Amino acid sequence: MMNDKLSNPQKTIEIIKKYDFAFQKKYGQNFLIDAHVLDKIIAAADVGPEDFVLEIGPGIGTMTQYLAEHAREVAAVEIDTHLIPILEDTLQDYDNVTIINEDILKLDMNALAQEKNQGRPIKVVANLPYYITTPIIMGLFESGVPVENITVMVQKEVADRMQVGPGTKDYGALSLAVQYYAEPYLVANVPPNCFMPRPKVGSAVIRLTRHKEKPVQVKDENFMFRLIRASFNQRRKTLQNGLNNCAELAVTKAQVVEALEKMGLPATVRGEKLTLEQFAQLSDLLS
Repeated sequence: MMNDKLSNPQKTIEIIKKYDFAFQKKYGQNFLIDAHVLDKIIAAADVGPEDFVLEIGPGIGTMTQYLAEHAREVAAVEIDTHLIPILEDTLQDYDNVTIINEDILKLDMNALAQEKNQGRPIKVVANLPYYITTPIIMGLFESGVPVENITVMVQKEVADRMQVGPGTKDYGALSLAVQYYAEPYLVANVPPNCFMPRPKVGSAVIRLTRHKEKPVQVKDENFMFRLIRASFNQRRKTLQNGLNNCAELAVTKAQVVEALEKMGLPATVRGEKLTLEQFAQLSDLLS
């Protein structure tokens, strides 16, 4: 059975040839062909026989086969219409998989979680192209979809950004947003030779386990994230100048300096030095 699986590169090549499939650059398509990495993803996502899993970007169904063998039910959401007949072929032996041809950003995920899992927390597994990683992950968190964890394959530098702390070059709005909602854990680094075609950059699997309770309390979440984005829009600027230049915040330099003073921070501090707690505090003082 193992050799019939798509994690066997020969099988993947066979399917691609059979359907004369052309890789679409716009969808960032790279198919995983490494059984070892697939096992790691299943283990990290902690998928068991009670679970409903939402898979984003199943491709030709490589990971879907593994998920279907471990989970109670899988919904695989694929945007590329050309892949639907392939998925119907590669997944025909699994009766616990639903294939949905849809853009995940337009799909009502709350309705799906309600229908398939009666509103209980779902597990999400995804292999995401670089340009759409952030909107999908933030969409899952912000839309209030009941998510237990998200295990994603992303570009290595994006995984780094999600888990670093203040004062590092990768620290930014994404680090803070992810850590506000979830606990990041780097599962594995995945070299380009684990994919077909080979991507130009290294990838990594990262698991985001949703916090039961947010690590900080803030009066106005929306304002805090506008503040965070404005702080990193011009990284080289001091916080007072960066925030003062931001039209959507409507705060004066004097207000920022006064708030920083109350927090015991120098007027020259940059956004990259502030922790999530400090951003929450600053947000409460300014809003």
